[in-house]
Amino acid sequence: MPLFSFEGVSPTVHPDAWIAPTATLIGDVVIEKDVSIWYGVVIRADFGKIIIREGANIQDNSVLHVNDGMCEVGRNVTVGHMCLVHDCTVGEQALIGNGSTVLDKAVIGERALVAAGATVTPNTEVPAEHIAMGSPAKKFVPLTDSARAWVEHNAAVYQQLARRHAEGIAPVH
Repeated sequence: MPLFSFEGVSPTVHPDAWIAPTATLIGDVVIEKDVSIWYGVVIRADFGKIIIREGANIQDNSVLHVNDGMCEVGRNVTVGHMCLVHDCTVGEQALIGNGSTVLDKAVIGERALVAAGATVTPNTEVPAEHIAMGSPAKKFVPLTDSARAWVEHNAAVYQQLARRHAEGIAPVH
């Protein structure tokens, strides 16, 4: 896994986390227990700190970056495929849908869902247990039953899948 120190600050990865061999972590990045960082992800903490809390998963080709301060991804959060998470706070067990963008100083509430393709603009607050829709995301509705199921179960699915990848991938020559 490519880990890079930046100006003397190196990523810290818990031994029980799984980082895909093609993910890249740079600078002041903290990866907690049971986190999975998937293929092609870039987490670049050169202006501030990025913390990925226990049990979270950052899926393929997503990018996380921070300005001066801290970007925090809460416990058991799912950041879907090809997302941009920039200088914001994502609450515990929230789900950021595929292809979504969450921008500077936005706050995603606990167990909230950012719909696929949505853009959460700077300084926006998505209430806990709501769905944020649109680009820009201006419509917030309470979680539906099907959305609640995704929010409640997706982190555990990816924790199990990460264990399978840790044990089952090998380069092909």
